[in-house]
Amino acid sequence: MQIEKADLRRYLQLAIIIVAAGAMYPLLYLRQNFEVSILESFSITLTQLSQCYAMLGVIFVVTYLPSGWLADRVSPRLLVTFSLTATGLLGLWFSSIPSFEELQLIFIGWGIATGLTFWSAHIKMVAILAQKHEQSRFFGLLDGGRGLFEALLATIAVAWFAYSIDTPGSGTDRALTEVIYLYVGVLLILAPIVYFALEDDHSSSQLEQKESSDNSFFEDLIVIGSRKEIWLSAVIIICGYQLFWATYSFSGYLQNIFGMSAVAVGSITVAKLWMRPIGAAGAGFIGDYLDRQHVITVLMALASICLAAMAFLPASAASGLLLTVVLLIGLLTYAVRGIYWATLDSCHVPNRIKGLAIGLISLIGYSPDIYLPLINAALLEAYPGRTGYVIYFVGISAMGVIGVICAWQLGRVVRRTENKR
Repeated sequence: MQIEKADLRRYLQLAIIIVAAGAMYPLLYLRQNFEVSILESFSITLTQLSQCYAMLGVIFVVTYLPSGWLADRVSPRLLVTFSLTATGLLGLWFSSIPSFEELQLIFIGWGIATGLTFWSAHIKMVAILAQKHEQSRFFGLLDGGRGLFEALLATIAVAWFAYSIDTPGSGTDRALTEVIYLYVGVLLILAPIVYFALEDDHSSSQLEQKESSDNSFFEDLIVIGSRKEIWLSAVIIICGYQLFWATYSFSGYLQNIFGMSAVAVGSITVAKLWMRPIGAAGAGFIGDYLDRQHVITVLMALASICLAAMAFLPASAASGLLLTVVLLIGLLTYAVRGIYWATLDSCHVPNRIKGLAIGLISLIGYSPDIYLPLINAALLEAYPGRTGYVIYFVGISAMGVIGVICAWQLGRVVRRTENKR
């Protein structure tokens, strides 16, 4: 009974972290569903809005390592609580439809609140919360559950916006403000729930905690950087993340090369989004019952093959075939995303520096946010039409193969380590 109560408590805490992660980012990326309304309400150009998001991306990259260091020295529970509160309060400022200069300050604040104080903290909480045989399912549930919660919030927000804008006397500004209030309300309600419901990690010994405070940032970084498993895990994540990034180009590919209508393309890409909870959670449970490195190896290999195959589909391909391929790639890439953080457990990093390890891996693994959009745009401009897409998709498939090799190699390293024990 005690074991069952402990398991229930851990899963309840996981659920709270999932909801917090699902609520954290939709406000920042409100443009996904309301870009035109934002431009109209704030009286800014698309270029100005893009500048805000470019700045956000830079802040994320700059704060990955510091966020890991911070998560090792400050209670992750307090960091997540602060992040939810700060993001929500900045959202209230955002709802006032401020000037472009103020908007830039808001995005800087969001970058700090969601990058520096949230990112490594919430991943570390999940890594510590899950037992060794639960790492894959916990991270699978984190990514899949987060995607599901984001989808539910977006559905409510879009419906609310549609209702508000059709109300007599209401306009785009008011409807958008009400949507912002919705997201802000969720964030501010979750903040105290996280603070009181989650628990701090008490698994580290007093010696570990003392070492964590005594060791310098660079000493801990050298310890982490000396582990081969860390670098293999980082390469697996950067390759898996690039496979996922390729799906962002499906909309333009289907419309420009296959001549599909905007409505048809939108329907297919939305259907792909619902593959996230299925793929991530499913892969998580499979990864715990089988060897997680083997599962990631197979998933990345299949995703790479399917992506390369999509590049060479004939222009006369039936819409049913296109839908099947897109959904299959979506399922596979979300599955890879769902469990690639479970490789952290294979690195055998002590809890006292686990946050810094997450920061280092994130710095490498999520760097495609910076260069892939530039590569994609350059290829499509230099090689217009199908050729540009073929080079792009095949190139990312090749990166997927590198990820397959690293996942296989990580499995060998882990088995060799376990045999020595």
